[in-house]
Amino acid sequence: MQPRRGFLRSILDAILPTLRYWSQTEVHALAFSVAANVLLGFFPFLIVSLSLSQVFFSRQTTVAAIDFALRDYFPDALGEFLSKNLPQRPLTDWVALLLLLFSSNGIFEPLEVAFNKIWGIHKNRSYLHNQVVSLALIFCCGSLALLSLGITELRVGSAGGLRIELWTSILFFKLAAVPLTSLILFLIYRYLPNGRPPLHRVIGAAIGVGLLLEALKYLNIFIWPWMDARIQKEYGVFRYSATILFLSFFASMLVLAGAEWAARGHRLKDANPPTKD
Repeated sequence: MQPRRGFLRSILDAILPTLRYWSQTEVHALAFSVAANVLLGFFPFLIVSLSLSQVFFSRQTTVAAIDFALRDYFPDALGEFLSKNLPQRPLTDWVALLLLLFSSNGIFEPLEVAFNKIWGIHKNRSYLHNQVVSLALIFCCGSLALLSLGITELRVGSAGGLRIELWTSILFFKLAAVPLTSLILFLIYRYLPNGRPPLHRVIGAAIGVGLLLEALKYLNIFIWPWMDARIQKEYGVFRYSATILFLSFFASMLVLAGAEWAARGHRLKDANPPTKD
């Protein structure tokens, strides 16, 4: 019995600090800020992804891949609604694309503030510096997302007409989801704070949160009928916006919890610490 109590105690020691962190009002405010920026930047990001991916893939392949990804993350009516409202033609105006990218990177501003707080960094980047870093991160993360979409709809042709069947693409997408998500989280955890967190702590947090986000996706699918009915009853025409907002909030709480876990016992030195009176 003693080893079992020790095992349970270690689990509680790992979970309780996260629960205390989640109970802070500031954490909820930052998570809702991230979720609101996801809501505002979600469709612009889809437009940019659709436009840029058609440089490398056909429209049919691109739309099919995005449709598959949307239905995987947003089941039933929401995935169908988002898929049907994708623009019919890609944007060719690079200024418009840059503006859409700018509008979709707002998620990183509250995340930087949260990460700096977690790591004990007292000085945030300037707004302009944050936007430069955010654009670099959204370009890297978007490229990984486009890569996954392209591989999902991969069809290998030969003289004999050989092609990978749909189930193979689906299987690959499922297997690649966690590694790609973890890689995106690693980039965010490592380079978004105004400092350099320890590499080994960041890698562990990225892998763990990547697994939890995948579990959240399947939990969402399981409770979707009940959740969708409640949201439709309470929010009416704002049903889909509220759904994206709630899901983004829960995902944001997991991302912040991963950063909190990574920073336990570690505080980064600030180049400009606050002066004492």
